[in-house]
Amino acid sequence: QVVESGGGLVQPGGSLTLSCTGSGFTMHYYTVTWFRQAPGKERVGVSSIGSFDGTTNYADSVKDRFTISRDNDKNTVSLLMNSLKPDDTAVYYCAAVPGRAPMSEVFAPDFYDSWGQGTQVTVSS
Repeated sequence: QVVESGGGLVQPGGSLTLSCTGSGFTMHYYTVTWFRQAPGKERVGVSSIGSFDGTTNYADSVKDRFTISRDNDKNTVSLLMNSLKPDDTAVYYCAAVPGRAPMSEVFAPDFYDSWGQGTQVTVSS
């Protein structure tokens, strides 16, 4: 099970940090990916961190603004979101799968078997 936290309301240009905490398993051995889903739109991958070597991937829309990281002591994966835009408004979900994810699957929702309930991020003035 994974649990997200850290969502909220922020003004354009502001920052938020989302956290995904694993329960009952060691997240270091999992690929963990953040997805987001805006109203009326499909769930899309935002950023991923690979198991063991921590290889990171970012969607073009968030590259250079978002940073994903892992804290093994806390069994947590965090997503630091800077320079937030209204288009970043969505429910953000954390997903995990054991082992490495092929590049072709890293942002494919069906590839993941553990999902959190989601946390709302709203970017608005």
